[in-house]
Amino acid sequence: MNIPYKPLLPNTEQPIIIIGASGIVKDAHLPAYEMAGFNVFGITNRTISKAHDLAKQFKIAHVFENVADAVQHAPSNAVYDITVLPDQYIEILEQLPDGAAVLIQKPMGNDLAQAREIVAVCERKKLVAAINFQLRFASFVSAARYIINEGIIGDLYDLEFKVTVNTPWELFPLIKEHPRLEILFHSVHYIDCIRSFLGNPKGVMAKTAKHPLKKLSSCRSTIILDYGEEMHVIINTNHDHHFGPKHEESYIKWEGTKGAIKAKMGLLMNYPDGMPDEFEIALANEKDGTYEWKKIELEGSWFPEAFIGTMSNLMRFKEGSDQKLLASVQDVLDTMKVVEACYISNKNGGVALDQL
Repeated sequence: MNIPYKPLLPNTEQPIIIIGASGIVKDAHLPAYEMAGFNVFGITNRTISKAHDLAKQFKIAHVFENVADAVQHAPSNAVYDITVLPDQYIEILEQLPDGAAVLIQKPMGNDLAQAREIVAVCERKKLVAAINFQLRFASFVSAARYIINEGIIGDLYDLEFKVTVNTPWELFPLIKEHPRLEILFHSVHYIDCIRSFLGNPKGVMAKTAKHPLKKLSSCRSTIILDYGEEMHVIINTNHDHHFGPKHEESYIKWEGTKGAIKAKMGLLMNYPDGMPDEFEIALANEKDGTYEWKKIELEGSWFPEAFIGTMSNLMRFKEGSDQKLLASVQDVLDTMKVVEACYISNKNGGVALDQL
């Protein structure tokens, strides 16, 4: 089966200026851009030594003292890659040139109100702005999207995300203490990915939970998205599976009227080393109608390769070769509405038995 799943690259060179020098820049942004042959023109960071370290490691020509310095010396067609925490987005966006292209790290704000403010700033400044929801562009998601769009597994009626892993939150000290940890910073990827397949749900039911031995606001969630009576869509995450790798799980499963797809997201297992991804499809045997799972080999994974997709789409949209900016701030505003609905549902709770 010939599946086109790799992102198309831009036809023009658009130099990148990275604002932020966190671990995700080192582990994903810069390796992805190196793979794609993108020109990283410069980098800046509040702790400037970190910017110098990455510039040396990845041969970045310019290190800027601050955002204003970066903007002053940027080429006119520069693309800005914001990789800091949400509290800093608006301050940085206000300093960018009107009409500039910008890729903003997820999530789009700490809550829906902040997300709306971010969209308002982008629209007022006429920024070509997208949010870095890379899972949409992971090889296994792009392959599944093609198979589904071609009708190969029929009409989709079930979409499931299942994550049972041991997540070392200590590797993410900047978000570890956040009051909205699990859904806002992790399951938001799955919410956004689901929306990229199915559009907006009618409603949401959610419960996110703490762990009795951890000082985390939340680390396990169950989210049910309402897409009508025939569609079952669920996200189940458990970041507290400390009992060895034997029963760890990390997958997306799409089921349709003619077949099914299952993608193992190996990145999240044995993190940060990860495990290999797997991509399988089940189609009916023409002779007897039985289903057989077949593995399809794909190149690339979520980290770092999917980061090529988000940046490529932004560059191609800016140059006019892509007609749609897939993770635009306007589109992602609906992802943030779903996130907010999850927290409202979590707060309100279910039906109390003592009321019956």
